[in-house]
Amino acid sequence: MRKGCLVVVSGPSGAGKGTICSAFLERASGIAYSVSATTRSPRRGEVDGRDYYFVDEESFKKMIDGDELLEWAEVYGNYYGTPLKKIQEKIAEGKDILLEIDTQGAMQVKKRFPNGVFVFILPPSLAELQRRIRGRGTEGERDIEKRLAASEGEIKMASDYRYVIVNDKLDDAVSSLSAIVEAEHCRASRNQDIINEIVNN
Repeated sequence: MRKGCLVVVSGPSGAGKGTICSAFLERASGIAYSVSATTRSPRRGEVDGRDYYFVDEESFKKMIDGDELLEWAEVYGNYYGTPLKKIQEKIAEGKDILLEIDTQGAMQVKKRFPNGVFVFILPPSLAELQRRIRGRGTEGERDIEKRLAASEGEIKMASDYRYVIVNDKLDDAVSSLSAIVEAEHCRASRNQDIINEIVNN
């Protein structure tokens, strides 16, 4: 049985990575979404174990000390991290794992899982990115400017990823992500056990 793939998706705010990942999960089979752990309180409608693993700060720090997190960060006074054991178990079972994460976290993951499938979502242009962020109507002008400034730096990191998808049309972007994952399953390095079995028999 082949091992699963860890699919890591990043991109600047407004690129549409969350929308792409949601649509991809609806279409794909045999792939699970990586649920993060956090110390922040649940928001209305959020369910423990589905949206996040909600833990207290002491428990989270024990996870850090015990090397139980694939990556972690402190954001606005709360801790967020990816439980390592869950990912290892799913991959060993032959299941793919989808991890939507920022560039900082992705580079941490790359050190632990260099064989992961790293995909960066790009907007068609900075002008379109700005239009999308402003169109959401969820941030003030100062926050919008911060996101746009951060986006330029994040886009420069796209070359650190194995694949790049330009999110111009959602269906095309989701199809590209599906094709990438399918191609990764066919890589010789991921099928060495099968190759060896055929050669030896």
